[in-house]
Amino acid sequence: MKAFSYTEIPEKRAEEGAKGLTVRWLIDEKTGAENFFMRLFEMQPGGWSPRHHHPWEHEVFILEGEGVVSDAKIERPFKKGHVIYIPPEETHQFKNNGKAPLRFLCLIPRHR
Repeated sequence: MKAFSYTEIPEKRAEEGAKGLTVRWLIDEKTGAENFFMRLFEMQPGGWSPRHHHPWEHEVFILEGEGVVSDAKIERPFKKGHVIYIPPEETHQFKNNGKAPLRFLCLIPRHR
């Protein structure tokens, strides 16, 4: 068992193609996780994640802020307290269209 503050995990710039987006890998193989990873993303107003897809699902919980998540055709608004499920291979992109930072937890299966 481990318990620690998320601030002990260094904040890193998120993947290429993103704007105003950082990530902290809170739980991963370094923590000893064998099945699922937990990440904390922070996106600045006007920021976005790259439009992408992959063979694993996402489970997302919005901690703060508001924005939209889009697939190839539709934008769906979300705000604090919302839950988002993205199935495998679905194209997706997150955007912060609010005036404050957007913070969300994203859980993914170990895929490495």
